[in-house]
Amino acid sequence: MGVSAVNRFLNSLPLRYGALIVSVVVFGASLYTQTTAGKGLWWLIASAVLVLVGLHDLLQKPHAILRNYPIMGHFRFFFEFIRPEIRQYFIEGDTEAQPFSRAQRSLVYQRAKGQVDNRPFGTQLDVGQQGYEWVNHSMQPTKLGSHDFRVWIGGSPEQAQEGHEPCSRPYHASVFNISAMSFGALSGNAIQALNQGARMGGFIHDTGEGSISQYHRMHGGDLIWEVASGYFGCRNADGTFSEEKFIANATDPQVKMIELKLSQGAKPGHGGMLPGAKVTAEIAAARGIPVGVDCISPSSHSAFSTPVELMQFIGKLRRLSGGKPTGFKFCVGHPWEWFAMVKAMLETNITPDFIVVDGAEGGTGAAPVEFVDHVGVPLQEGLLLVHNTLLGVNLRHRIKIGAAGKVITAFDIARMMALGADWCNSGRGFMMALGCIQAQSCHTGTCPTGVTTQDAVRQQALVVPDKATRVANFHKNTLHALQELVQAAGLKHPNEITAHHIVRRLDDTQVSLLSNLILRVEPGGLLQNLQRQHKVFQNYWPLATAQSFQPLHEPVLRPSAPASADNAAQSQTLPLRHGIWT
Repeated sequence: MGVSAVNRFLNSLPLRYGALIVSVVVFGASLYTQTTAGKGLWWLIASAVLVLVGLHDLLQKPHAILRNYPIMGHFRFFFEFIRPEIRQYFIEGDTEAQPFSRAQRSLVYQRAKGQVDNRPFGTQLDVGQQGYEWVNHSMQPTKLGSHDFRVWIGGSPEQAQEGHEPCSRPYHASVFNISAMSFGALSGNAIQALNQGARMGGFIHDTGEGSISQYHRMHGGDLIWEVASGYFGCRNADGTFSEEKFIANATDPQVKMIELKLSQGAKPGHGGMLPGAKVTAEIAAARGIPVGVDCISPSSHSAFSTPVELMQFIGKLRRLSGGKPTGFKFCVGHPWEWFAMVKAMLETNITPDFIVVDGAEGGTGAAPVEFVDHVGVPLQEGLLLVHNTLLGVNLRHRIKIGAAGKVITAFDIARMMALGADWCNSGRGFMMALGCIQAQSCHTGTCPTGVTTQDAVRQQALVVPDKATRVANFHKNTLHALQELVQAAGLKHPNEITAHHIVRRLDDTQVSLLSNLILRVEPGGLLQNLQRQHKVFQNYWPLATAQSFQPLHEPVLRPSAPASADNAAQSQTLPLRHGIWT
């Protein structure tokens, strides 16, 4: 009778309390065994802990799951916590990119470690899938003696740059370099390894907006100094631009180029704040800010407010730096704002020596989800607009263009150069060369590989000499692969790659040269007959003025020209747009 009553009582309890009930029973049995026979101490301790956890779960209020499923509910949170790792290691395919596929990451690791990166048994890609691309090869491949491809920025020793107060100290840059990543976002050890690797490989390292830290200086690698809206490293106490402090850093022989950051792909049009608790003495020294005080990065610059003033500021930075190549980085936004900058170049005869186009798919740090997913122009469209606009006003030969945004492989570099880039930058590629495993915990301070943390203990996992070698290897082996692509195409330099060399699959039965699908403007075309140009220029070029970033009036879109039935059918199948705005 007693056993039956107990069974009825247990059956009346919800199953979701099973873990707590078992814990109570084990605790009672262990307590009895311990008091009578002196055994079962560990069972007693473990069950007591579980009982306390279960009681806490029943009494707490924030988590409904734990109130309904004491003890067991924690498994839900645990599996949710390790879900990214489970997916990455056991579920996702080699070619699923979120944001980088296993195949892409493995390629970086292999090249960084100097391992064989050949793949047996054919491609894993679906060559019949819409959007698949390839490089057409030549029946007469070339044979090149080096993979050390370079481009002059700011003119060249043989030919001086044009324009008002032009660059007098051009820089011979590699076509593959390290994107802007600040000390503070990256650890000191990561910065050291990147810079030492850049010196070993003969390429350049962008400081990011956090300015030049002691870790950038330890190994003497070439630097692009990025100057952003917070003017870190060259700011007065009120956050405005300081000429004196700028000169001190800009004239350092290690600094080879000056980059004015207007916006970045991960969060264009968004400022930022580094909480005072994270402003350590090292970060404060690099940025020129007080220790322990909130560090504000405004969303816009205070040194200029119009396109003309922007060009004058660029000219000023170039003059103060002693004539070093000076340009700007931005993610394309409103087309009339970009056109206004170009009109300011024409009006002032001041041109940047380079422009880095940052795609919206880029992003090494954390940013609001809406900005990551839905703000800014992707690299392909931004690069095409910038390249073609400069062609259309006869300024392209005075300005070199860098491209950044998920550039990992030699084909990525070749494709960007086919679309108009002179060189490419990579951020996350070099992070993976350092050992990043795409844990996506960059903003938490708990990076498992020591790349994006200021925790001194975690940083020790990143051994600088070893990872510097990996950085140099990744650069070298990627450019070696680029050399082989260039040779196969029958060319002598990556700058000879054009959209005519790349083919894109449109559907099951159609392919097309990339050159037939993309926006193209003839040299000087925007200065001759605007009505013959693409609608992006017809619609927005007249709105732009060098005196303001605001449009002259509200955009009035021109109607599309009537299309034939054949053209209409084809336009529905093109996965690559002819332009970015209509």
